[in-house]
Amino acid sequence: MVNARLDSYSINVHKRWTDRGQTPRIVMMRVGIAMLQGARHEHYQAIKLASMEMQQEVEVVELRKSEQVDSSIDGLILPGGESTTMRIASLSESLLEGLFDWMTQYPDRPVLGTCAGAILLAQPTQGRERFINLDIARNAWGRQKFSFEAGVEVTLETPEQSTNVEIELTRDKFNHKPLPMGNDAINSESEQFPGVFIRAPRFIQDSIKCQPVAHLSQEVVGVLQGEKLALTFHPELTGDRRFHRWLIGRIMDSKQ
Repeated sequence: MVNARLDSYSINVHKRWTDRGQTPRIVMMRVGIAMLQGARHEHYQAIKLASMEMQQEVEVVELRKSEQVDSSIDGLILPGGESTTMRIASLSESLLEGLFDWMTQYPDRPVLGTCAGAILLAQPTQGRERFINLDIARNAWGRQKFSFEAGVEVTLETPEQSTNVEIELTRDKFNHKPLPMGNDAINSESEQFPGVFIRAPRFIQDSIKCQPVAHLSQEVVGVLQGEKLALTFHPELTGDRRFHRWLIGRIMDSKQ
């Protein structure tokens, strides 16, 4: 077991026997997280743990101003939250416009949008072409009390983890302590993904003109268009980090 400390988190890494002695290809990469609202700290934690599962070095950049969204960013995470609030919160520093400009300028760089992040991909600001070709309905499952957890079938190809990771949470400089997403999370990886739907949007099914990659029963809840992955649920609120490994894997492929 290897003990390490990354930023405000204490990490324990357990190598599998089959991985000992192997030297993975290390790719330096920068992943930006839009720090507007929602479970952004949990996404921070998830991408860090995913990088350790893949034995890669990832610098996570907390994006708060448009000028931070530059060519050095290799991949992007748009967290969930409330999309209208996120649009308002971004006005003072023009962050959303910077994010949309970046996605337009670098269409081959991967983006993970969850819940409200999926809404932003489908409904960017007026005058911009949408980044995923479908219609989406906000809060379509109903109010907060109708939030739920359910198994999701995933057909997206994602990198496997090569190490087991445990985390001991501490508070960061803002006195924020992320929710526990280690071994005590909803469950570990299995055939079905533990989907967490919180005031979730829904894709209008007959409008979808991109690749479905996740289903809740017969309903499409995850789509891929080019390098844009949109999910109506919250993968960062589980112990299953396959979607965050997808982001890292796509960055690695782009740097080959």
